[in-house]
Amino acid sequence: MAASELYTKYARVWIPDPEEVWKSAELLKDYKPGDKVLQLRLEEGKDLEYCLDPKTKELPPLRNPDILVGENDLTALSYLHEPAVLHNLKVRFIDSKLIYTYCGIVLVAINPYEQLPIYGEDIINAYSGQNMGDMDPHIFAVAEEAYKQMARDERNQSIIVSGESGAGKTVSAKYAMRYFATVSGSASEANVEEKVLASNPIMESIGNAKTTRNDNSSRFGKYIEIGFDKRYRIIGANMRTYLLEKSRVVFQAEEERNYHIFYQLCASAALPEFKTLRLGNANYFHYTKQGGSPVIDGVDDAKEMVNTRQACTLLGISDSYQMGIFRILAGILHLGNVEFVSRDSDSCTIPPKHEPLTIFCDLMGVEYEEMAHWLCHRKLATATETYIKPISKLHAINARDALAKHIYANLFNWIVDHVNKALHATVKQHSFIGVLDIYGFETFEINSFEQFCINYANEKLQQQFNMHVFKLEQEEYMKEQIPWTLIDFYDNQPCINLIEAKMGVLDLLDEECKMPKGSDDSWAQKLYNTHLNKCALFEKPRLSNKAFIIKHFADKVEYQCEGFLEKNKDTVYEEQIKVLKSSKFKLLPELFQDEEKVLSPTSATPSGRVPLSRTAVKPAKARPGQASKEHKKTVGHQFRNSLHLLMETLNATTPHYVRCIKPNDFKFPFTFDEKRAVQQLRACGVLETIRISAAGFPSRWTYQEFFSRYRVLMKQRDVLGDRKQTCKNVLEKLIQDKDKYQFGKTKIFFRAGQVAYLEKIRADKLRAACIRIQKTIRGWLMRKKYMRMRKAAITIQRHVRGYQARCYAKFLRRTRAAITIQKFQRMYVVRKRYQRMRATTIALQALLRGYMVRNKYQMMLREHKTVIIQKHVRGWLARLHYRRILKAIVYLQCCYRRMMAKRELKKLKIEARSVERYKKLHIGLENKIMQLQRKIDEQNKEYKSLLEKMSNLEITYSTETEKLRNDVERLRMSEEEAKNATNRVISLQEEIAKLRKELHQTQSEKKTIEEWADKYKHDTEQLVSELKEQNTLLKTEKEELNRRIHDQAREITESMERKLVEETKQLELDLNDERLRYQNLLNEFSRLEERYDDLKDEMNLMVSIPKPGHKRTDSTHSSNESEYTFSSEITEAEDLPVRMEEPSEKKAPLDMSLFLKLQKRVTELEQEKQSLQDELDRKEEQALRAKAKEEERPPMRGAELEYESLKRQELESENKKLKNELNELQKALTETRAPEVTAPGAPAYRVLLDQLTSVSEELEVRKEEVLILRSQLVSQKEAIQPKNTMTDATLLLEDVQKMKDKGEIAQAYIGLKETNRLLESQLQSQKKSHENELESLRGEIQSLKEENNRQQQLLAQNLQLPPEARIEASLQHEITRLTNENLDLMEQLEKQDKTVRKLKKQLKVFAKKIGELEVGQMENISPGQIIDEPIRPVNIPRKEKDFQGMLEYKREDEQKLVKNLILELKPRGVAVNLIPGLPAYILFMCVRHADYLNDDQKVRSLLTSTINGIKKVLKKRGDDFETVSFWLSNTCRFLHCLKQYSGEEGFMKHNTPRQNEHCLTNFDLAEYRQVLSDLAIQIYQQLVRVLENILQPMIVSGMLEHETIQGVSGVKPTGLRKRTSSIADEGTYTLDSIIRQLNSFHSVMCQHGMDPELIKQVVKQMFYIIGAVTLNNLLLRKDMCSWSKGMQIRYNVSQLEEWLRDKNLMNSGAKETLEPLIQAAQLLQVKKKTDEDAEAICSMCNALTTAQIVKVLNLYTPVNEFEERVLVSFIRTIQVRLRDRKDSPQLLMDAKHIFPVTFPFNPSSLALETIQIPASLGLGFISRV
Repeated sequence: MAASELYTKYARVWIPDPEEVWKSAELLKDYKPGDKVLQLRLEEGKDLEYCLDPKTKELPPLRNPDILVGENDLTALSYLHEPAVLHNLKVRFIDSKLIYTYCGIVLVAINPYEQLPIYGEDIINAYSGQNMGDMDPHIFAVAEEAYKQMARDERNQSIIVSGESGAGKTVSAKYAMRYFATVSGSASEANVEEKVLASNPIMESIGNAKTTRNDNSSRFGKYIEIGFDKRYRIIGANMRTYLLEKSRVVFQAEEERNYHIFYQLCASAALPEFKTLRLGNANYFHYTKQGGSPVIDGVDDAKEMVNTRQACTLLGISDSYQMGIFRILAGILHLGNVEFVSRDSDSCTIPPKHEPLTIFCDLMGVEYEEMAHWLCHRKLATATETYIKPISKLHAINARDALAKHIYANLFNWIVDHVNKALHATVKQHSFIGVLDIYGFETFEINSFEQFCINYANEKLQQQFNMHVFKLEQEEYMKEQIPWTLIDFYDNQPCINLIEAKMGVLDLLDEECKMPKGSDDSWAQKLYNTHLNKCALFEKPRLSNKAFIIKHFADKVEYQCEGFLEKNKDTVYEEQIKVLKSSKFKLLPELFQDEEKVLSPTSATPSGRVPLSRTAVKPAKARPGQASKEHKKTVGHQFRNSLHLLMETLNATTPHYVRCIKPNDFKFPFTFDEKRAVQQLRACGVLETIRISAAGFPSRWTYQEFFSRYRVLMKQRDVLGDRKQTCKNVLEKLIQDKDKYQFGKTKIFFRAGQVAYLEKIRADKLRAACIRIQKTIRGWLMRKKYMRMRKAAITIQRHVRGYQARCYAKFLRRTRAAITIQKFQRMYVVRKRYQRMRATTIALQALLRGYMVRNKYQMMLREHKTVIIQKHVRGWLARLHYRRILKAIVYLQCCYRRMMAKRELKKLKIEARSVERYKKLHIGLENKIMQLQRKIDEQNKEYKSLLEKMSNLEITYSTETEKLRNDVERLRMSEEEAKNATNRVISLQEEIAKLRKELHQTQSEKKTIEEWADKYKHDTEQLVSELKEQNTLLKTEKEELNRRIHDQAREITESMERKLVEETKQLELDLNDERLRYQNLLNEFSRLEERYDDLKDEMNLMVSIPKPGHKRTDSTHSSNESEYTFSSEITEAEDLPVRMEEPSEKKAPLDMSLFLKLQKRVTELEQEKQSLQDELDRKEEQALRAKAKEEERPPMRGAELEYESLKRQELESENKKLKNELNELQKALTETRAPEVTAPGAPAYRVLLDQLTSVSEELEVRKEEVLILRSQLVSQKEAIQPKNTMTDATLLLEDVQKMKDKGEIAQAYIGLKETNRLLESQLQSQKKSHENELESLRGEIQSLKEENNRQQQLLAQNLQLPPEARIEASLQHEITRLTNENLDLMEQLEKQDKTVRKLKKQLKVFAKKIGELEVGQMENISPGQIIDEPIRPVNIPRKEKDFQGMLEYKREDEQKLVKNLILELKPRGVAVNLIPGLPAYILFMCVRHADYLNDDQKVRSLLTSTINGIKKVLKKRGDDFETVSFWLSNTCRFLHCLKQYSGEEGFMKHNTPRQNEHCLTNFDLAEYRQVLSDLAIQIYQQLVRVLENILQPMIVSGMLEHETIQGVSGVKPTGLRKRTSSIADEGTYTLDSIIRQLNSFHSVMCQHGMDPELIKQVVKQMFYIIGAVTLNNLLLRKDMCSWSKGMQIRYNVSQLEEWLRDKNLMNSGAKETLEPLIQAAQLLQVKKKTDEDAEAICSMCNALTTAQIVKVLNLYTPVNEFEERVLVSFIRTIQVRLRDRKDSPQLLMDAKHIFPVTFPFNPSSLALETIQIPASLGLGFISRV
């Protein structure tokens, strides 16, 4: 495809820009051939017409797709050109904070001007062993590649670090050397790698200075060869230096400094040792104040001086030499202050007694007059005579400066020479890696001789670089069988010829230097005449006749000729040097004595190493008597020769290139100046590499990668079984021009732009497919959405309508119900109101009627009573009136009747006097009589009735009378009461009037009171309302306070609980740290032990003469025997020499010293024995004199005394044996006095080792026997005294008489004496304990008093506090008190545990002694007694039927047991066919039998042999997982058995009664349990290392590279550094491989019967390794940080979690170890745009550190164009949010970290007596008991 076809609409291009160098723009319409203008739109939106060059019609370079931007390798870019390189570097540097980028074989390093956490040891370990393309670019990757190629190709390597000042060359070289020092280590114990690194601060102090571009600029070039032995360990180093900038010693530009060492000296002037140097402030000296910037920000010169001195000491430069160096440096400073006074124009002088010169002469040890004379004069020699000529002031100053420069240069070379001596290899060097730290191409406003040499060196290096790149390209093409076409590249050989060829610049310069009157001007004219217009690379400036221009490969440079000759000659007056050589100061002449001895630069050593190239020179003129008149070699000539040697060295090695770039001139961190970067990229050859690559086929794909990437462009019929043919067929269809690609053997080669074209086709295809998928999916989604919405609408309508109908029905029901309710409610209300009113009315009526009736009744009652009163009163009055009237009437009647009677009488007297009248009277009388008779009858009847009535009336009258009387009486009383009532009524009326008056007053008062009451009520109500409000507020406050108190209490409780949890966690962490530290120490101990064993084996192989005499036991055997003895009487001081045995055996020189100490100790013991013998002789006489008094005592038991005498005789024999061995050793030493006496393998050495071993073993045995003897003597004394106190002397005397040797008496006396001492010491100890107890009680009383006072003070303080604070203070105090009490109780518990263990040990020792005494008594029983007990041998076979769970073996079969059961046992057969842990059970049953026999030697021997046997097996087969797992399981089971059957209550809880009977009875094996626990820890760590070595190759491939979900992640284009293919081949590990391996591990551990808790810990460790390695690789691989890779990782992790669930290991903590990896995968997949996303990320990624989160975000790379990059602003937001998080700044996880292991007690339910020993184990020599 033609390149012009890519210039379509929306294509992006680069156009030149004066500010940004290159700007990005977008085409607005397609380009058609012939167009002269391109319509462009810049990124800021501005439209632009870009005119094409009418001559070349060259189109602007195309921009790479966004997915290729930020690639690790610039050669992976589809379009290789300057703007693409610049943009890629800028994006990586600014956006991703990545300072390293590959450019083919070159590592481009941009100085960040900031400390980055990417150089730690964890990063070194991550890059170690990795292929260069598998990790992100790094200086460590280049160093690893060099180290690997050195080992693989057996070829020396070179790392060439170049760049301009301030680009970071020195730092890069330093990190490369640090990598070699860390990875390789040293072959000796001299810490060579530390010395190599220590050379850096020295060289920086004397060779680095502050410039305007760099605070620590190297002002010299250096090539360091790091030597390696055959095992590729560092053995030494050598340094070559080039072109030290001596002019800086005497002159510094503005804002620059002299070399650091001068300012370090001035900053340390106040030190006592520097007082004699008479230094001061840096501004005082002329040589340090010219730049005006004596201080560097952030640098402490005094501290740097300390570092420099420490480095000098480490490199073997003694303090005296250091002070000599500082003395010379101080002299240079004082020399710079020497001033000259002109006498005339041609002469000058120094003022008399000039202080700076005086100090200089004192420091240098030279004569003042001579130095002052030759500073102002010079000696001229002609053919006939020599004369002295004064010089002018200017020449004198130049001579002074030249002398200072010469002294400093020689001192610099002397220091380099001594550094090389310190780094010199003591053994033969096999290979080396050279690190070249040399100045890059330089161009300034004024360029002089130094810039010329620097650019000359860079021309040579660029030529070598071009040839190497060209060679690699050619090799790659030939390897792939691609037709080779010559690539045109820039050849700078003409420029090199211009400089170094005959009649070149340097040749003419040397020739001019030889001329007597040569000058810079004449040399310039020669250059013009020779090269101007003849060489295209040489030009002359228009406006100058003292300058010339050379066209270098990087740029044109104009050099000023002024100073070239002087700097090339480097003239120093010989007389001044002679004065210095005559110095009394020893170091100063030493600097100049080697000037004539400097080797010729052409004399290279055969190994390829070259001697140190010196910048020192000879005097300008030869001495008059010198045979050779030849001038010394010029600086240019020396530099050319050393450069040739350097090129020879580099050409003999495989070079690796590091190009350092300075991003800006202001040292701003992560600031990128495009102009400066382009200048350096052009200068360092990076763009030339790009051009060479782009000229051929820069893009290269393997067939599998091409197929995986562009499978989407193929149809199904295009896919064949042969991938190669498939790719060919597809490419022929896609790219018509066959010249645009080539098919190699394994790769497809593409020309520049073709990959971008394929990517465009692929993106278009994917975009079309995406559009189609989106169209279909969106249509389907919309249809689904419409159907769902329609269905939902119908459903909603149905539900709404139903809801509405239900609501309407409900409304009707509610309305009807409401009406009904209203009716009944209203009826109820009315009825209630009516009933209430009726009831009220009735009540009122009742009350009213009652009131009225009561009133009426009262009125009727009053009326009735009134009527009665009136009746009676009226009756009485009427009767009274009646009686009066009646009386008056009767009286009147009487009067009237009397009158009438008188009248009648007068008539009657007259009538009587007449008869007729009598007759008439008589007739009338008869009628009247008749009437009267009737009347009488009637009256009788009436009378009778009246009588009856009268009787009734009388009765009634009597009752009435009586009643009336009563009424009268009552009336009388009523009258009186009425009177009284009337009076009372009157008084009451008066009172009523009074009360009315008072009522009126009261009413007025009441009114007043009511007004006041209303007001009061109002006020009260207002007050009450206010009080209620206040009450409400108070209640609210109270509730708030209660809530606060509650919350505070809860917070306090929670905080206390949280603190408790945190403290618990912290304690757990501390415990784990301590456990980890202890286990690391064990690991280190085992490593040293293995190393010691290896060295011992090597020594045994080297020594051909066999060792005579006693065979030395294994160091671990002896150490274990000596370290774990069971006698509680042995003190630490006695143990110390034995415990020191192992180190003494490890280091041969210490063996003789130990022997001498032992010999001295034997001599002291002999002297002590002699003194005791003399004392015994004196005591013997006293014993004989006491014989008479002691005769009455009964004889002592002879058997016991015989036993003791035998013991003493045995001790004496052993003493004699020791004497004989000592004499033999002395004889062996005196026979040979050669220096090899103490060397390993010498006879004396072997005898010494044998003697030391046997002595140490015998010493242990003797100690125990002496202690047993002492205890027996004590027991005998206590047993004999109660019987008869008078028999002791007789028995002792008899025993003395039996003793024939005085030594026995001495031993017996010593025993008695020791017994007395023992009793006395016990008494003293009891007294001391009593005093201590008393003191402790006093202390407790005092502490209680203090506690009481403190409590009172605390109580008083608490009472002053508010309630909340009081509660908090009391809680705090209570917690503190409880914590202290808890700690005290824990201490007491620990002390009691120690006491119990100690007492148990003593008890068992005493039981053992008693058993031995009983055995001794049984041995002395007569044969007759033995015959009397025939039943005992009969009982033995009967008890054998009931096995006791013990195994019996003979002492001599112990090695056989260890061999068959441990050394030669095959774990696989045991695991499959037998019960788990069978060897552990067998060993424990053997230990039980030895314990049953009370044989401590047998127990110790068996346990020691077992431990050593396990160690030997693990050393032999330590890389076999099954073996290590098997013995870890059995060691733990053996440890559990020792605990389960130890007899301690804590371990016996789960035992059966039968198992409790099997507990150990005689020995406490707690110390051996600790040994076994340590051994189990070592085995566990070895197991972790084994599984780590097995899993390590699988993890990255299976977890990261392999596509478990096929097709999710596409393969991006890769550069020259090819990565390991992520496509699974047959030999590639996958996730299934990891899971299969995990299954294998788990099944093996389960078969071996490993404890479930231990299996969980192993699984947790395995998962931690998987997670850590995966995350570390993810953090160091930019190509792995993508969305699709995050999904792959999460899927892989889910498979691992599924495996945990299948194995029931989810509670093992293994899943938690994968949490950082899970969060990293989630971080790759989540959205990364908004602040909410940032908040979610911060809360989600709590297991990742801030550095890891930022690193993942910086590395996130889209695989397809559809993904988006993470914005820099988003990363800044994340950093701000995580600013307060306190976590480790470490980037990588420690993949080598091993969690501390614990062995929880796991008792076995298996009965020991039921265990059968299979015949396959070959243990027929042991029998069950």
